[in-house]
Amino acid sequence: MATELKDLTKRSEDYSKWYNELVVKADLAEQADVRGCMVIKPYGYAIWEKMQQVLDSMFKATGVQNAYFPLLIPKSFLSREAEHVEGFAKECAVVTHYRLKTNETHDGVVVDPAAKLEEELIIRPTSETIIWNTYKNWIKSYRDLPILCNQWCNVMRWEMRTRLFLRTSEFLWQEGHTAHATREEAEDRAKLMLKIYAEFAEKYMAVPVIQGVKSETERFAGALDTYTIEAMMQDGKALQSGTSHFLGQNFGKAFDVTFLNKDNKTEYAWATSWGVSTRLMGALIMTHSDDNGLVLPPALAPTQVVIIPIGKPAQMPILDEKAEAIMQNLRNMGVSVKYDNSDNKRPGFKFADYELKGVPVRIVLGARDLEQGIVEVMRRDTLEKENAPLEGIEQHIQKLLDDIQQNIYQKAVKFRNAHIYECDNYDEFKERIKDGGFFLCHWDGTPETEAKIKEDTQATIRCVPYAYEQTPGTDMVSGKPATCRVLIARAY
Repeated sequence: MATELKDLTKRSEDYSKWYNELVVKADLAEQADVRGCMVIKPYGYAIWEKMQQVLDSMFKATGVQNAYFPLLIPKSFLSREAEHVEGFAKECAVVTHYRLKTNETHDGVVVDPAAKLEEELIIRPTSETIIWNTYKNWIKSYRDLPILCNQWCNVMRWEMRTRLFLRTSEFLWQEGHTAHATREEAEDRAKLMLKIYAEFAEKYMAVPVIQGVKSETERFAGALDTYTIEAMMQDGKALQSGTSHFLGQNFGKAFDVTFLNKDNKTEYAWATSWGVSTRLMGALIMTHSDDNGLVLPPALAPTQVVIIPIGKPAQMPILDEKAEAIMQNLRNMGVSVKYDNSDNKRPGFKFADYELKGVPVRIVLGARDLEQGIVEVMRRDTLEKENAPLEGIEQHIQKLLDDIQQNIYQKAVKFRNAHIYECDNYDEFKERIKDGGFFLCHWDGTPETEAKIKEDTQATIRCVPYAYEQTPGTDMVSGKPATCRVLIARAY
C-alpha cells in the first residue's frame, strides 16, 4: 500500500483531520503562504473545471451570458446599500496605496506614502455594488430587460478560521446578477437558479440536497429572500451548497437604476444574485469519500477509468496495443481514460494511489488474463473486483460508470434520510444535536428563539424546507404557536 494511504486518519477517529489530510494527500489543494488562502493543485482544479463546464452549460440554457467586472470596488459603493455593507464590512480587504518604493537600505520595498489613493478600493467580497453601478448605464427602458449576467471569478473575504475549500479568505466561484422589469420575473429567476443548483448537486455531484428559504437572520445581506440548498456531510453536519437571492429593488434604488415601463412610467429595476463556489469541492469530498481516500462521481471525475498493465517487459508491447484499443473505444464513447504503463512505480503503489484519488474504475491488464480473454475490473465505490470478458469491455465499463454514479447518490440519500429527525422537545434536541443530523422542528418565527438555539447548541436554522409538510405545532423553545417548521443543524 502507498504510504499516503496507510497514514490517512480514519473518519471514525477524527473526521476533521481525515478531511484535511485527504485534501492534501489526494493532491487536491494545499495551504498557500498567504494567510487563509489555498493553492488548488492540477487534480483539484480539473474537478472544479468539470463543475464549471456543466454549470456554465446549464446557466446558458436559461439565457444567461458570461461577463466580467472589476476586482476592485470603490469604498463608497459599499456604503449605498446599508444592509449589504453591514453584512460584509468585517470581511473586507482594503487597498489604500498604488505604489511601492525601495527602502532606505535598498534591500527591500516599502509602501510609498505619496501614493495614497484618494478613495480606498475594496477587493470584491461579492459584486452586487460594482455590477449595479454598471447596470445603471445599460438600462433605460423595459426593452433593455431582463439582463442575465454571470461571472466566473475569485472573491476575498477575510476569514479568521479557514479550512481548505470549505472556508478560505480567497475562493473561486460564479456569481450571477440579473435585472428584471417586474417582481414576479425576479422571484421566478431566483427560484429557477436554486432548482438548477439542486439538479447539478444531485445529478452530477450525486449529493442529495434539501431546498428551502432562509430565515431573516440567515439571509444574504441586502436580500428580501435567500433560497438555499443544504447538504448533509458524513458527520451529520450541514453544508450550505448554493444560494440564490431575491434582492427586490434594493440595489436598483441604491444605484438609481431606473427604466421606463410599458406604461411609460419610471420604475426601479428588480434584482437577483446567485452563486456557488469551490465549497462544492468540500461537499463532494465529505459526502462520498471513505477511509481509503476519495470517492468521485464518474460525472465529475477528471479520469473515469485507469488502465494498469501487469506483465514482463517482453509482454508489454502486446499489453500496450490492447490498452490502446480499449482507450480509443472508451474515448469515442465520451469516457476519460488514462493508461499508466510507467515503469518507475510498482502496480501495488499505482492501485493505492488511484484509490486515494477516487478514480471510479480500474482495469488491470494481465498477460495471463488476456490469454483467457478476461480483464480484472475494480469499482472504487464498493472496492469490488470482477473478471470481466475482454469482448465488449467498453460497454460493460460504461454501464458500470452509470451504476457507480447512481449507487453513490443512493448511498448518500439513504444516509441523509436516516439522519433526519422530527423533534419538538428542547431538552431532547439539545442532547441529540451533539451527534449531528437534521432536525425538523416547529419555530415561532422570532429572532430571539433562533438566537437562543444557536447560543445553546451551536446549531442554526438552515432553512424552511420545501419538501416537508408545514404542520401546526408549538415552538420547542418558547412554547408559543409555531409559524413554520424549520430544518436545524450544526453546519460548516
